[in-house]
Formats: sequence, C-alpha cells, structure tokens
Amino acid sequence: MPDRIISAAEAGTLAGLFRERVRRSPEETAYRFYDALNETWTDVSWGQMAREVRRWQSALIAEKLKPGDRVAIMARNSRFWVIFDQAALGLGLVVIPLYTEDRPDNVEFVLDDAGVKLLVIGGQPQWDRLKDRVRKLRGLKRIVSVGAIAEPDEDRTAHLSLLTDWLPERSDEVQTPALTGKDLATIVYTSGTTGRPKGVMLSHWNVLSNAWAGLQTVKVEAHHLFLSFLPLSHTFERTIGYYLPMMAGVTVAHTRSIADLQRDLQTIRPTSLIAVPRIFERVHAKILENLATKSVITRHLFDLAIATGWRRFEYLQGRARWHPSLALWPALKRLVADKITANFGGRLEVVISGGAALPPEVSKVFIALGIPILQGYGLTEASPVVSVNRIDNNRPQGIGLPLPGVEVHAGEHEELLVRGDNVMTGYWNNPEATAAALDADGWLHTGDRVRIEDGHIFIIGRLKDIIVLSTGEKIPPVDMEHAISADPLFDQAMVIGEARPALTALVVLNPAQWEKLAAANGISVTEYDTHTAERLFLDRIAKSLHNFPGYARIRRVAATREEWTVENGLLTPTLKVKRPQVQAHYADAIEAMYHEYDEPRGATAKAPANADKSE
Repeated sequence: MPDRIISAAEAGTLAGLFRERVRRSPEETAYRFYDALNETWTDVSWGQMAREVRRWQSALIAEKLKPGDRVAIMARNSRFWVIFDQAALGLGLVVIPLYTEDRPDNVEFVLDDAGVKLLVIGGQPQWDRLKDRVRKLRGLKRIVSVGAIAEPDEDRTAHLSLLTDWLPERSDEVQTPALTGKDLATIVYTSGTTGRPKGVMLSHWNVLSNAWAGLQTVKVEAHHLFLSFLPLSHTFERTIGYYLPMMAGVTVAHTRSIADLQRDLQTIRPTSLIAVPRIFERVHAKILENLATKSVITRHLFDLAIATGWRRFEYLQGRARWHPSLALWPALKRLVADKITANFGGRLEVVISGGAALPPEVSKVFIALGIPILQGYGLTEASPVVSVNRIDNNRPQGIGLPLPGVEVHAGEHEELLVRGDNVMTGYWNNPEATAAALDADGWLHTGDRVRIEDGHIFIIGRLKDIIVLSTGEKIPPVDMEHAISADPLFDQAMVIGEARPALTALVVLNPAQWEKLAAANGISVTEYDTHTAERLFLDRIAKSLHNFPGYARIRRVAATREEWTVENGLLTPTLKVKRPQVQAHYADAIEAMYHEYDEPRGATAKAPANADKSE
C-alpha cells in the first residue's frame, strides 16, 4: 500500500486522520481555493491547515466548550469549513452541518433540537436569514461569521463575532482529549420529504470506515484532483469528497459557487467529481436543446457517436463483441465527444453520481461520450454510501455492488436492508424513530425496494412512493417522472394519482423551451393553462412514456413556470421533491384536473394556484 494512503485503522478517528495526514504530507497541497481579492487560484498546504486548526481550537477552548457539546456550521464549501470541522472534531465536539440555503424555520429547529452552543456562518446572507430566529435560542452562546457583517445587531441573545476578531493571532499546540472510533462525531439532520428532519448520529468510525471502503472500491491515484461543489452539509460530499481524498493524500479544489461551476470545471480540470443527477440532467437537456437547432448531418453525427461510444463501453465491459463500427470511434471522439467532455475539463477519470436515481438515458449519453459515471446508492443513516458501480463492472441502470464490509439483503416487501460499521448509532433524541429504522439484528431499513442480481442492486421503487389508483392498480411514479423530465420542455415533473381513477401530472416548464413551443403554435407564453397548451404537453409526455407499460398514461396535466426550490419549501436541500408539500401547494389545480376528468375535452386545464405570482 502506498505510504500516502492512510487506512481507517491507522487513523482511528476523523481527527486522527487529519493529524496523520499532516504528519505524512506537511508540505503537499491540501486545498485549492479562489482568492477573490487577487483574482487567482491559491494552494494551501497541510502544514498551513494544521496551524489554522490550532488557532480555531484555541478560540473554541476559550468558549469553554467541552467534549460532546454540539457546534454547527452554515457556510459554503471552503478551507474554513474543513478547518472548523477538524478543530471541533479534535476537541471531541459534535459537528452539525447546515445547508446554506435551508429555510430559517428548519435551521431554528435543528439548532434547538441539538442544543447547539456555537454556530459558524458564512457571512451576511446567513445572518440576514437567521438573526430574527437565533434570539429565541437561549442555548446558542456564540455565532461566528467568516465573512463581514455590515451592521452587527446589538439586540441579540447569541453573541455575534467576526472571525477576524474571534481568532487569536497565533496558537501553540493545544491539549486534545483522547477519542475513540465509537465517539459521536456528527449529527446530520436528514432533510426529509415529510415531517421534521431527524438527527442522524454518526460516530467517527461510522464515517471513517465508509470512506475507507470507498477508497478500496474506486482507485484514487496521487495525481488525482477533486473538485468539490456539492455542499459539505451533504454527507455524500463530506465522506467521499472530503474525508476520502484526505485518506488518499490528494488535493481538493473548492468551487466558487454553483453559478461558477462551468468555468471552474474548465479551469481546475478535475480528474474526480462527486455529483448528483440534476447536474447531468441539466447538461443533457442543454445538449438536446442545442442539437435541435443544428443541421440533420450534425444530429446524425451525434447519434452515431452515442451509438458507437455505447457499443465501445459494452465491449470494454466484456458484455459485447468487437464490432467494425468501433474503428470510427477515434474520429467520432475528436469530432463530437471531446467537444462535449471539454465542458467538464476534459480530464475526468471517475464521476460518482448519487443522492438520487440517474435516468438511464442520461447516463448512457455521458458514458458513451467517455465520461466514466459510476452510479451509487446511499443514505445519511449509512454514512452514507452503501453501493456503487465499478469502473470494470459498471451496470448504469443499477446502483452497483455493496462496498466492502457492507452487507445488503432484500427483506420483506423487497425492502433493501443494510448492515455494517457504516450504519448510524441512531437518531438524536428520537428512540421511536431509531427503533423503526434499526431492527434487533442491526439491519437498517432503507424504505427502498430492490432486486439483487449477481450481487448488483437495482432499485425498483419506494415502499411509500407507490401510487395506488382507485382501481387498485399499483404504479411506481419515479421512473415516469424521470422520463417526463428528460424532455427539455419540462424542468420538473410529478405524477399524481393516489386513490384517483387515473394518472395526471404536474410539470414545471422550461422558460426558453416553452417560449419556442408557444411561438411555433401561435399562442402566448402566458397561455400555458389553456386546453391547446395542455394538448401539446400531453403529446410530449406520451412520447416520453411510449416505452412504458400501458398503465403509464397521463390523462391530464397542469403546468406552471414556478420552479420547485428549497426556498419555496418544495424541494429538500438535497433536491428531492417534497411530494406532500407539492400536492398541498397545487391542491386546487389537482382537484380541477380530476373534476374535469370526465368533462368534454374542450375544458380548460387549470394552472396551479399561486404558481406565478410575478405576473
């Protein structure tokens, strides 16, 4: 094993992992960040990180915090996030990550439920969102802002400090408590599509063992460079995009923002990327949009590149024989594939996609073009990775093979059960929820239905996401929603039908695509709630679902131009649709679709209530 790689056993704890990395690689580059003041990308070494961690630990000690106390961070990905995390972990504190764009009422609940004593925020945006909430939290003793705050509020319960004032000028080595892998490292509140979030308790060993299993699964070379853009509050990014690279001794660059992701990909040119399907879905939709404006020859060349690239992928996987058409690949790579992969920097050697299902038609395009996407599966309660495809054993329609040391089993109702060192210790202050999720034999009940073939796991639905029509027919909606959203016209989609006589759909229109479609059909962009528009939408949806069984027929559709977001409460911070909230938000539109279900087809399709308040 290369000396640069630190095993979980050698690290012992997450704090031990950092100390060992500093000992082995003090002068090597740990992180790369954009220095806005000097408008340049800057490197920071492990030795420099260690000095900053000691300063933060001195400041935390001055707050009279003791092992087991909870501290939280609500800031974007940066070296400061890592410094705070390592400073807190090294002192035996329990870190609670918060999404920077989460709703204030959710943040207030988490801070109160966990009894957080100190909170680090990114700057003015977070303070503006929280200042009216934190006054109610008597347990919160200090808020530290990394960025400037224009007008510090004098009337507050929690004390607000700027980082520059809170940190000491320098710090000597501090005394840190002895920790074990069983000690609680973090409480991660699951965003949840229903009800209040639950605090998942993860020990040092839970997370450390999961990162180590990931490193044994996906090869990470010394030259690899990660680009971190998923929020570190997402356990997927934190374990695989932060702790795993630290184990492997490779550099991580922090993107400036999601808005700058395209530029940063082309500047940093990463070899490794941790991503969620939405990133690829949006790029895929853009590719299709651009192709629609190109010549027949260009579109044919693209289709040929995808067909040939996919045949090549299957051949390299050992699932197909060599074919003479593969001789075309070098030319197709130069003419088509390289131009698209250049948008990702052109150097990607591995991409892990998780957090939600990646539609097969989307993954097929990128894999055919030479972007090595490995779909995986996990959940916060499993620290989080349960399974992932392998470079040499990749079945994109599935979620891969279990990680080393992770047991899986298809239990009652085909539910995926998980057991291993990565499984949480329970939910914070919630023994009832813990008992429901963890059985007496240590199996974690995921709520996902699966089939397992030759060790590969395939998701076939959610126990709670099955739509049961009033006819008794049971329909899994997720694949249908993915197929509908694959059409560039629809940015988001949700299938409706529980206890109803037929399926309907709510769709969010892509503004540019809808403008083109409306103009081509001689209607105004504001007339998306008319019968004419509905017929156009139903025709497009029918084409998207043509390969589905007969049950997958959408009878009515209601459209909106209001995007479902975290801010309006219709998406979780991990970008999952909150089905109950969406249905409640558009209750009038849903009722109208079913009220008019048996009426003459000239009836008007209602637009969702409160959908476009800007008009």
